[in-house]
Amino acid sequence: MKKILLSCLVLIASTTLIYGQENKARQLLDEVSAQMAAYSNMTISFNSSLSNEDAGIQAGDEPPIKGIIALQGEKYNLTYLGNTFLFDGSKLYVINHEEKEIAINEDDLEEDDGFIYPSKLFTFYKEGYTFELGPLKTIKTKKIQYVTLTPMDSDSDIVKVEVGIDKNAKQIIQLIQTGANNSKTTFEITSFKHSQNIPTNTFSFDKDMYLKQNYIID
Repeated sequence: MKKILLSCLVLIASTTLIYGQENKARQLLDEVSAQMAAYSNMTISFNSSLSNEDAGIQAGDEPPIKGIIALQGEKYNLTYLGNTFLFDGSKLYVINHEEKEIAINEDDLEEDDGFIYPSKLFTFYKEGYTFELGPLKTIKTKKIQYVTLTPMDSDSDIVKVEVGIDKNAKQIIQLIQTGANNSKTTFEITSFKHSQNIPTNTFSFDKDMYLKQNYIID
């Protein structure tokens, strides 16, 4: 009887601890999301890197890939890997500058492949994930709290997402996405600006301008 009672107490204590950790993780993510939503716009510069020990690709083997994104609500203008991804709120324009080709999607890309798209950067966690507080680290004098998100879908291409959050600034400074193939894609924010005066055409597609430059529009 005593063993049964002890087991029940351990189970209750473990469940309470897990639930409490999940609530704290969710609360921190909600605070970040609310703060980002309060900004009229954001411009974020970042570095991305890929590693996969199974494939012999170590972190630091290749120089990081730089990118920059402007965000306003669900609209975004992302420059990454030599392409521009422009979402005006209804259509997504994928502009390949090397090939001078432009593909147009009638809506933002779907999330079926597990990728976190720019328009969902600060809200993707709200559906389909469980939460767990990770380690608290000090990076360049800043207190960085990590939160681990695990997809509920067992068939997801993502195994987990680790989000590093500056606890004082309530800003995401790092995002590590681990794939089902054991690859890790790390995004580190190098510059963050918000509520600035940005050109009004940042989130609009200028068809005539690209046609004059001999781009092919699908």
